[in-house]
Order: sequence, then structure tokens, then C-alpha cells
Amino acid sequence: MTFIPLTDIAPRMGNPRNSEGAFLALRDGRTAFLYSRYAGGSADDHAYAEIAVIFWDGRTFTEPRVLVRPEPGTDETNCMSVSAARMHDGSAAVFYLVKHRGVSSEYILRRSADEFGTLGEPVRVVSPNYPGYYVVNNDRVVALSDGRWMTAAALHPSAMGYHGQPDRVDGRSKAAFYASSDDGRTWEQLSDFIALPGGAHSSSGLQEPGLCELPNGTLYAYFRTDLGRHYESFSHDGGRTWTIPQPSAFTAPCSPLLIKKNPFDGKYYAVWNPIPETPHRWHWTQKPPIWTGGRTPLVIAVSDDGLHFGAPEILEDDPTAGYCYPAIHFTGPGELLLSYCAGSGTLGDEMCLVRTRIAKIAL
Repeated sequence: MTFIPLTDIAPRMGNPRNSEGAFLALRDGRTAFLYSRYAGGSADDHAYAEIAVIFWDGRTFTEPRVLVRPEPGTDETNCMSVSAARMHDGSAAVFYLVKHRGVSSEYILRRSADEFGTLGEPVRVVSPNYPGYYVVNNDRVVALSDGRWMTAAALHPSAMGYHGQPDRVDGRSKAAFYASSDDGRTWEQLSDFIALPGGAHSSSGLQEPGLCELPNGTLYAYFRTDLGRHYESFSHDGGRTWTIPQPSAFTAPCSPLLIKKNPFDGKYYAVWNPIPETPHRWHWTQKPPIWTGGRTPLVIAVSDDGLHFGAPEILEDDPTAGYCYPAIHFTGPGELLLSYCAGSGTLGDEMCLVRTRIAKIAL
């Protein structure tokens, strides 16, 4: 494997965080990279954020351009966690999470007929039909073999404050699945919410779900937890019912996993952090100087069937850094572009989420 870093989108004055991105191949041969660009003085998850885009021509990246902002005059405060897709009608699409003042959010799709020059009207993929805060990770929209589009969302139920209004959310989330049969124009919640089994003592629940389609058409879902590994669930009826979530083979801290299928060769690639975070993982003299959540090393592994992965290879392992929220874009059977958060104490970053790195990997 050849690992070639291409660029870092680093924080700077007035732009304290660049994180969670997604790629899309454009008709002119370039590659668009969309990501969460924070503007202002705070890198907090709920601070003001926009969706920006840069373009890669195989040699250099352009300067960023803001593609989506919170709508002025509304209660929208933050746009982040972007996915991108080439819809069946040929349009380029951007999917992103919109956070509202308070503790609610929704997931939006907007199409572009001119390769992200302009965007059409928003379509709600995940609407807040239950009180609470919805989370959809970056690079999480999947095209299924039957022509449908599908994604997964985690719901953190809201809790009521002293004044009878929701003012905080439960850290324990449950997951549901959403699909479109008309190329993204309308969406439905396919499944009931699924949760960790009652005997699992967890503060996370099933967070940041992802999914992929296995060769036999079974849908495979995976979830971040604080139990030392990702949990998994299967659907054999197109996403309407799911098996009881169980521990998977992917050990991890409370950090996201991404599994994607390469359309050029049919292989599946997984990127994640394999070492669980425990109170005794770090000696006090070795503890990273910034918050990383134990998200190092970052590894990649390959599978023929989406379930049985080979030995992982280390991509990054700086102990002062954290690596998370990957996005994968396949450019051929043996090559991909990878983005991920890569904030490092060695580089003077505030935390692991503030810097995004883009690399090319030849396999």
C-alpha cells in the first residue's frame, strides 16, 4: 500500500475547524470535496458552520468556496456532516445536517444541475417527527442495487428543562433507516427505531450509524458505541426490519467506522480506529496534549464479502493526534482518495476535529 498525503485543510483565524467531508467525481474530470467549515471563534459541534467545497484536478486543490450556509432570518445555526452523490438523473447532490437553535436538527438534500455551481430547493430526508436531535454522519448516503437511496440516522431524544421546553438531549441514541424510491425526491422512514439490547450498560446507545449492501442483497448496519467495539445489525427485507444489534468484530473507542464498496472491483474497504479507549490506555506521561478520544491509530482493511476483513494496515498513528470521520472515494480498482479529521497536538491544534487531511492510497 502506498499512502500519499495530498493536503491539509487547517484551522486558521476566523475558521477554527474544518471537518467531516465527502467526495464526488465531476463530469469535467475533477473531484469535488465538500466539508464542514466553521466560521467564527468556536470549533464546538454546535457553533456556526457552513458547507464548503474545493476542487481537485489531479495536481492541485482550489481555494474553498462556501456552498451552503444556515438560512438567514431562521433558527438555523449550523450546517455540517455532508454526503455527496451522483443521482440517477445525473444531477450532483449534497446532503447535510441542519441544526436549529435549541436541540433539534434535520437532514437535507439539495440537487445541482451545474456541478455545484448553484443548488436547488431543499428536500427533507430526515425530518424531526420525534422530539430530539438527529445525527447523520458524513459520507453516509448509499445507492442500493434496486435503485433506491438509503441512509441511517441516530436519534438522541430530547429532555425537558425547568421551563417545560427541551433544552438538552440524551447521549444514548437509537437508530432508524430512511429510503427514497424516486431518486431522492421523497423519503420515508423505513424502520422502527432500534436500540441496544436492554442488558447493555452504555452511555452512548447506537450512535452514528452507517450501512452497506452485501453481495446477496442483505443490508448491513454498524453503530458506534462506548462498549469497546462497534455493534452490527442485518436486514433481509430491504431495511424495514433489523436483527437485534450485537457486538461486531470491529473493536474501537467511541469513534465512527466507515465501510464502502468499491464499484470498480466489488471489494469492501473499512476505515476505523481499532484500539478501545479505556481508563488505563494512557499513562499520564503519555496522554495526548489535546482531546483525541483515543482515535489513533487509523487503519484500513479489505474484504471480498463485506463481513470478513483481512488484517488492518496502519495509515496514521501519531500518539498526539486523533483520526476520525473518514470519507472514501474510489478512483479505480486499486486506488482511492481518503479524507479524515487529523488534528494533532504536535501541529498545535485545539483538538482532533479541527483539521481535515486528504490522502491518496494505492492498494
